[in-house]
Amino acid sequence: MKNRYDWFFVLCWLFLVSCYGKVKTDRSIFHYNEFTGIASLDPAFAKNQSTMWPAHQLYSTLVEVDDSLHIIPSLAKSWTISEDRLNFIFHLRNDVYFHDDPAFPNNKGRKLTAHDVAFSFTRLVDKRTASPGAWIFNRKVDSLQPFHALDDSTFELRLIRPYLPILGILSMQYCSIVPREAVEKYGADFRSHPVGSGPFQFVAWEEGQALVLKKNDHYFEMDSAGNRLPYLDGIKITFYDSKATEFLLFRQRQLSFLNDIDASFKDEILTKKGVLRKDWEDKIQLQVHPYLNIEYFGILMDSTSALVKGGALRHRKVRQAINHGFDRRKMILYLRNSLGTPAESGFVPAGLPSYDTTLVKGYRYDPSLSRQLLSEAGYPDGKGLPTVKLLTIALYGEMGSFIARQLEEVGIKMQVEIVQKALLLDMTSNSSAALFRGSWIADYPDAENYLSVFYSKNPAPPNYTRYKNPEFDALFERALQEENDSLRYRLYQQADQIVVNDAPVVPLWYDKVVRLVQPEVVGFQPNALNLLELRKTRIVSR
Repeated sequence: MKNRYDWFFVLCWLFLVSCYGKVKTDRSIFHYNEFTGIASLDPAFAKNQSTMWPAHQLYSTLVEVDDSLHIIPSLAKSWTISEDRLNFIFHLRNDVYFHDDPAFPNNKGRKLTAHDVAFSFTRLVDKRTASPGAWIFNRKVDSLQPFHALDDSTFELRLIRPYLPILGILSMQYCSIVPREAVEKYGADFRSHPVGSGPFQFVAWEEGQALVLKKNDHYFEMDSAGNRLPYLDGIKITFYDSKATEFLLFRQRQLSFLNDIDASFKDEILTKKGVLRKDWEDKIQLQVHPYLNIEYFGILMDSTSALVKGGALRHRKVRQAINHGFDRRKMILYLRNSLGTPAESGFVPAGLPSYDTTLVKGYRYDPSLSRQLLSEAGYPDGKGLPTVKLLTIALYGEMGSFIARQLEEVGIKMQVEIVQKALLLDMTSNSSAALFRGSWIADYPDAENYLSVFYSKNPAPPNYTRYKNPEFDALFERALQEENDSLRYRLYQQADQIVVNDAPVVPLWYDKVVRLVQPEVVGFQPNALNLLELRKTRIVSR
């Protein structure tokens, strides 16, 4: 395997050299490690961060999200909305080309058209594709002809009812535009032979070893000075599954950045206040930015489930007692080195415009109130209260133990059970976990994305708790019809407060993007969606 691995990089290096006509130093290549591996390079399967990051480099979408969380043009230079808000007409750029590839005549990438948009969206929802992203258009688009190319540069999207967050959905990597020729030529192998119109294009992928992308010399975007993006020559992604190895490579300057800081070495780098220790200050850059992600415990609410019928978590006051029974602030300080915001408001996290701690009141540490709620639920001092079992992955085991110790002080016994991530996902999808650790990362910057987790008409995902409340559903549906932002935000806040009061979840913290970056990397900015944005990144000599 070592020889195979070495030859792989020799071939990739020769490929990069041939593309640029002369030898380039490695300093124009952005390196990062993907700890979890990459399952597919087909954007129809871009369901998690590890697949979304390369998809963002390889493909383009009609619209995208800017640094201020506004929807801005990308492939679509403009769009109009009909008076009834059911038809969206997108006017496409005429200077976008797919990557050169054998799928096209003479290996030359052709111009992207509105027909490609219609094909890509139709493919996404086609049951034969079996995309995990097919749900994004469920009960939203017209059932007869939702995606229609009016001509080469004009695309029409038809809805069955007004749905304002649709533009945010179109910014997702699931909605990347792909060419029919490549999908048909490569079939199932399109997952490992991607063809898009993004700033970088595919070179080679040795699964489990490395993925190499090169600059797309025909990418359509320019900077303000008229220089064609991107600035980097290429990207190399490795797949070491050891965080210790990853950290060592970063210290040896073989990786351009680290995403997040592993618990095993965070105290070496950061103070409890979340800043660099003095011996690291001049060696690396620390980037911290609000992240549209909430970490939480979910509680199964399906009243027909045997897990719920016989369990203490069916009582709302027990769920509220758990929420009041541990100190989120101390947890973030000591276990997260202050890298996060204690989730003392609703499920909608800090960073979204509708987030307002004065209007959505969450839970704070109050052991006396926790004991009172237990007593009112029929369990004074926890007497007669069955042990609750928390299912979590190893990464959050210490967090679970911290919470369990504090809950025990108020009379709640919690057993922490570590399971594999795949098993936990399967159990939550099949309603076989009564209490489980979860997280929800925004797909697009709208509170609707978070509140959809509790909409009773949604399956799991996203409604893993099987929560059902008619009052919540009514507010949620009204919010989707409301054009006025201020009024829609108020409806979101009211719905969020209902969720807080019913306590189908235990919010833990609102996350932050945390990156360690080499000093020679510039123009590499974090964002609230934690997308890997490399179009304007440079690697400079120091």
